[in-house]
Amino acid sequence: MAEAVKYYYRSKEVCKIIDLSYRQLDYYDRTDFVKPSINNGEGYGSRRMYSFNDLLKLKVIKKLLEAGVSLQKIRKAKKYLEENGNSNDNSFLKVTLISDGTSVYACSSDKAIIDTLKSGQGVFGIALGKVYEDLKGDIKRHFHISDSKGIDNVKDNVKTISV
Repeated sequence: MAEAVKYYYRSKEVCKIIDLSYRQLDYYDRTDFVKPSINNGEGYGSRRMYSFNDLLKLKVIKKLLEAGVSLQKIRKAKKYLEENGNSNDNSFLKVTLISDGTSVYACSSDKAIIDTLKSGQGVFGIALGKVYEDLKGDIKRHFHISDSKGIDNVKDNVKTISV
């Protein structure tokens, strides 16, 4: 029997799924970098509750950090994507983030990727659609969901990611 889809995740679950320390997650919240969108956890004894979209943001941030992009540059890229993104659909899943370690580029077409690569610098790319699929797999493993029906419904609840 498929388990029901979880629409919120507690801090402890987020840390395990994304492989972040609680200290990092707390820092992101305190500095308004990534705030929990379900429940902010204000006051003693209250819990932070994160949405799937929050987890998606955190997973992309983690991948950029692992690739050597500074948190300062990730903050700038996040701000740009928030200001220029479309929050009405999941078109962000077609975006590939590319970085040469100095800058982060958001490419939504093959032509944009090729133009970015023309500079001749070594770059890495993060396809957001792939991150989305990886996150679904991470959640399935964490909650021991064997049937994909439960987690596949999540896509309908995802808003545009802003990284």
